[in-house]
Amino acid sequence: MKKTNQFDRRAFLTRATVGGATAAAGAALAAPAIAQEMPEVKWRLTSAFPKSLDTIYGGAEVLSKYLSEATGGKFQLQVFAGGEIVPGLQAQDAVTDGTVEACHTVGYYSWGKDPTFALGSAVPFALSARAMNAWQYHGGGIDLYNEFLATHNIFGLPGGNTGVQMGGWFRKEIKTVADLQGLKIRVGGFAGRVLERLGAVPQQIAGGDIYPALEKGTIDASEWVGPYDDQKLGFFKVAPYYYYPGWWEGGPTVHFFFNKAKYEALPESYKSLLRSACQATDANMLQKYDHLNPIALKELVASGAQLRPFSAEILDACYKAANEVYAELEGSNAAFKKIWESIKVARADWYLYNQTAEYTYDTFMMIQQRNGTL
Repeated sequence: MKKTNQFDRRAFLTRATVGGATAAAGAALAAPAIAQEMPEVKWRLTSAFPKSLDTIYGGAEVLSKYLSEATGGKFQLQVFAGGEIVPGLQAQDAVTDGTVEACHTVGYYSWGKDPTFALGSAVPFALSARAMNAWQYHGGGIDLYNEFLATHNIFGLPGGNTGVQMGGWFRKEIKTVADLQGLKIRVGGFAGRVLERLGAVPQQIAGGDIYPALEKGTIDASEWVGPYDDQKLGFFKVAPYYYYPGWWEGGPTVHFFFNKAKYEALPESYKSLLRSACQATDANMLQKYDHLNPIALKELVASGAQLRPFSAEILDACYKAANEVYAELEGSNAAFKKIWESIKVARADWYLYNQTAEYTYDTFMMIQQRNGTL
């Protein structure tokens, strides 16, 4: 019996080894076979941003890397900075007309074509980054936005978020609503419409052109993103007053826009990969900004930037003016109304909830910071 058992064990081990080797060989053969089944796709993507802004421009490079790595180089996305193919503010147009297959931009750059574009990125006094993500991924926001984008031959996916932005750089202090009269400020879309009602003069200028405009006095103020990107562009050297918060961009989503026909022609496996890679890129950008902005803000203050909060008077006036614009757009633009109504429901629920655990915890920790115990 002892020899028989020993023989059986040896036979089992032999069978297991042979079977394992066969399975391993099969796996080794299967991988290239699967790769061979993947079609080669070569797309061009135009960014709305300059290469110097490595975090926001870098989102497109991150997506390109993910797609290439997951497909063994079969799905290639060549990234071009704003201005290399088309000007940054025309990135969406290039996708709509098929000049390129993809772009990386913010929807509110296309506000002038239809204000509904802005709802997928950021509008005044709306959602924070976390609330925006909740609405998009689980509240139907992506589908609602794509219903609108389809009318422009686009399929869109979130591709980054900066978190609440700063209110921008000002050549002089802004304390009251009266100080906004005649103020020439670089600000996009919806926020420009709101500030215009309060006497400001909005300007839409691409990122790379802001510094010289401030330096020459062509504009009096400019918003951009937040401490990390603003530090790179050197705004503090020509406009020392740094205001907050950027009430027009509580959680701005940067989007990947794809030519709809090109997207629909992809194999289902590539569509799935693209959705997953975009979501990973979306999360990565916010995480990176959350890491870099606190460091940059301390350095900016040390370099002479003068931090200033917008006064309650200014914020209240802007909030009232924004609601007036919303009411007008809801009455004249059915696509805008449909998406905005969904956002309002999400906003009400989010800020009701956020008053409990999140707000209380953050407030307590901020008090400890001010008390010097952190």
